[in-house]
Amino acid sequence: MNQPTAAPHTVLGLDPHHTPQASHDWFERAKRVLAGGISSSARATTTGDLPYPLYITRGDGPYIWDADGNQFIDLLLSYGSAILGHADPGLCAAVSHQLRLGTMYGTCNTVEVELAEQICRMYPGAQLVRYANSGSEAIMGAVRAARGFTGKSKILKFEGHYHGWVDVLAVSNRPGTAESGPLSAPLSQPHSRGMPSGVVDDVIICPWNSPDILRDILDRHDGQIAAVIAEPIVANNACIMPQNGYLAFLREQCTRRGIVLIYDEIVTGFRVHSGGAAGLFGVVPDLAVFSKAIGGGLPISAFAGSKPVMDPVAANTVKHGGTYNGNPLCAAAALCTLRSLNDPAVQSRFHSSGHAIMEAVRRAAYDRRIGCIVQGLGSMFQVIFTDDSQPLLHYRDLARADVKRFAAFREALLQRGLFINSSGLACWFISAAHGPDQVLAARSAIDGAMDTIKN
Repeated sequence: MNQPTAAPHTVLGLDPHHTPQASHDWFERAKRVLAGGISSSARATTTGDLPYPLYITRGDGPYIWDADGNQFIDLLLSYGSAILGHADPGLCAAVSHQLRLGTMYGTCNTVEVELAEQICRMYPGAQLVRYANSGSEAIMGAVRAARGFTGKSKILKFEGHYHGWVDVLAVSNRPGTAESGPLSAPLSQPHSRGMPSGVVDDVIICPWNSPDILRDILDRHDGQIAAVIAEPIVANNACIMPQNGYLAFLREQCTRRGIVLIYDEIVTGFRVHSGGAAGLFGVVPDLAVFSKAIGGGLPISAFAGSKPVMDPVAANTVKHGGTYNGNPLCAAAALCTLRSLNDPAVQSRFHSSGHAIMEAVRRAAYDRRIGCIVQGLGSMFQVIFTDDSQPLLHYRDLARADVKRFAAFREALLQRGLFINSSGLACWFISAAHGPDQVLAARSAIDGAMDTIKN
């Protein structure tokens, strides 16, 4: 597995004596040709008080370097995609081999078959697979498959769960308090301007971890719902875990009512367990969606599920296509990645490193009497500052989060060489390349950062 090929610089983090001028200059150039200067609305356009982002030019194992040469331990990992670390030698070899054979042919290819076989071996309930190129695309495919199978149109999703930027489910991702409606009957709110009202009306919203409310909402829409979709672990909003028995209750309700259960495993898939959240919790969906970690950093996604639900796709009565779907270059990367993630020693390594960092945050906060929750698993977790340190159960509990303190904490970590998501609600990620040296450096950075925010 990938370990850094070169020793880290003596000092990690931003140089306190020099502003990152090269990143400033690149952002000025970017604003002239990229809308907003960025390629995704999720990307930060600031770095603490600096009015521009850092431009990353290189990655090696657990480390990244910006355009000014500043070095960081990477705990963003391309939102969890670089699960083997950056420039993993095995992954590079697999991609290089396929590059010499051709990147894509627009035909069936052997690598896509091998990859589908690997997915079906690893993921519980996966009998048939289809590929796409991003999580959002695969979500569209899964939703269409569920609607085609059931003949119904409405989709129930959970408030605060994120399923991509496309219209079909970009509803109530992070609604404001004033527009959310009552907890027992949340309102469906579009994520963006430009979304048709009819699309939004087909999405029913429910709070997470609330079985009685879920049952009531399902009763009110009895016979109308094609699918219930959920992030089994709410990766995009504070890594909120399912309460004991909740996924089993969700599975039972969907089975009894003839509703397709979809897991959005775009983040959790093959990361939290070699069998994804389904393998971790032992509750199997009808369909699951994968991206991010599956490709090890290359763009590929998939939706997979039981043969009955996927048969209409197989028969081409439910249409699904894409020129780049299952291309051999990305499939080769994914096959290499999944074979690595199927190794218990690899899973154990990054979970162990992550648990050590989680405990470092808990201890540092406790020692300084800072209200703080660290929730999630070793491979993905989040830090939330609150006054009461009580667990978060659903999206509306995030109103208790101290986002200003998190922003100060994140900036202090960046100064000390830890690169995490700029959002106070998105996950910290660990790769197979993070080991004892990175844990030790992280502990030191966390202690120093907590000292700066304790008052």
